[in-house]
Amino acid sequence: MFVTRHDFCFVILAAFSLLYVQPSSASPKPNLLIFFVDDMGWAQPSCYGGKMAPTPHMDALAQSGVRFTDGYSSGCICSPGRVGLMTGRYQARTGHDANPTRPGSELLLSETTMAQRLKAVGYTTGIVGKWHLGDTKPEFLPLARGFDYAIGSTGNLGEGKGPHFYRGAETMDELAGAPITSPVYAREATGFMERSKDQPWFLYLAFNAVHAPHVASQKWLEKFKNLPKRDQQYAALVAEADEAIGDVMAKLRELKQEEDTLIFLISDNGGAYVNAEMGGLRGHKWFCWEGGIRVSWMAAWKGHIPGGRVSHEPVIQLDVLPTALAASGTEIKANPAQPLDGVNLLPLLEGKTEKLAPRQLYFRFGVQHAVREGDWKLVKASKDMESMLVNLATDPGEQKDLSATEPEKKKHLQDLFDKWDAQMQPPRWIDRRWDGDENRKAGKKERKTGKTEE
Repeated sequence: MFVTRHDFCFVILAAFSLLYVQPSSASPKPNLLIFFVDDMGWAQPSCYGGKMAPTPHMDALAQSGVRFTDGYSSGCICSPGRVGLMTGRYQARTGHDANPTRPGSELLLSETTMAQRLKAVGYTTGIVGKWHLGDTKPEFLPLARGFDYAIGSTGNLGEGKGPHFYRGAETMDELAGAPITSPVYAREATGFMERSKDQPWFLYLAFNAVHAPHVASQKWLEKFKNLPKRDQQYAALVAEADEAIGDVMAKLRELKQEEDTLIFLISDNGGAYVNAEMGGLRGHKWFCWEGGIRVSWMAAWKGHIPGGRVSHEPVIQLDVLPTALAASGTEIKANPAQPLDGVNLLPLLEGKTEKLAPRQLYFRFGVQHAVREGDWKLVKASKDMESMLVNLATDPGEQKDLSATEPEKKKHLQDLFDKWDAQMQPPRWIDRRWDGDENRKAGKKERKTGKTEE
């Protein structure tokens, strides 16, 4: 059983895990920039087919590097996907299947974050934006988890009790400019980049957009005034986040560091807004259907990653950490106490190979689960649902159950999941939406009120 006290053994374990990250090259380390968008539907950016709001800066980033059609997050809601990104490990390894709601549900102190790993090899580290991995005590805030600079929201805007923002080791009730945070975060991000320009830096820019509340500056609301009100608010929120991405990229070019920066843009999970553009995928946030876990996913590094490419290779946010470490010339030695689940994507990104080694991708949201191997996927998206077998190459919308015609394939995938799940930890707390029925209720409430539950 896991505990979450900040005790001596956890400190020793975290320190021990850092010993397995060793610099292996004297070559210059690239900066690392992660744009992490919240609740953005897979097809929301224009480069994925989105039509509601132009996204020229996301599109430009995709054009300058690789856009993945089959990119995933290991979590179908906010916090679990962030655990996977920050640790490079399935969140199920620590039973973090749902969002933190109380003491005891934070990211365990025994886990080593990307910021801790990069700081250990010479990076200045910064987070601007949504954390959502624990704020009950200072030791759970970003400044204690490897970040040198930290400002943003503790979780979702306007939800729950207590302070909603943090700066350094302190929590705050208010942040100037909030709840319209994309321009605030752009200013904070570019300031961090300016101050850090003389050393390798890691910046994790985690937007509140496009999660509810759907609020935006008047200039963007005006731009979409011809849309129905709720679509107007949502489109303006998307466009303002895109503008913030453009501001950060402009600063990168001003600093003449675009060729020195590995960039990722990923959504934490699928769309939540009822009219989020999903490109025909089934389901949405809160589900292990493709609509909940397949996300906008792109990577760029000018001069290193050939641009204008589209890849259909399945990738997952767990891959970011090992890829970043490889780009920095850092060797990851095997650590049985804290194995990484992602893989180094550099050969794929750089065009040295078009395929990754065969692997499975796993997803668990309490009683829901899924596993993908090649084009095949087994999915159980509610408590009472019988597992369904689909072939994503011919049925990306997950409409045709092939269980009856491919019973051996179904058994194979179920056995794979069961074996994997036996190595994970049980969920440490319960989310009422696991069973599927509450998901539908949440969807009905969203359609009625325009707000999503978290």
